[in-house]
Amino acid sequence: MFSFFKRDPIKALRQQYDAKAEQAMLAQRKGDMRLFADLTAEAEELWAQLEKLQAETTK
Repeated sequence: MFSFFKRDPIKALRQQYDAKAEQAMLAQRKGDMRLFADLTAEAEELWAQLEKLQAETTK
């Protein structure tokens, strides 16, 4: 009945992914390649979780 109050986990993961990707881009612009690599790896992990969650919800 009140399902519109529940947060969408896919949307939340997408927002986290977007934030990490933006942080990685800013680190790359500053020339901090080590931080860029770390943030990119974290973003890729979030993307894998996002794809897995999307696959589960489409079944």
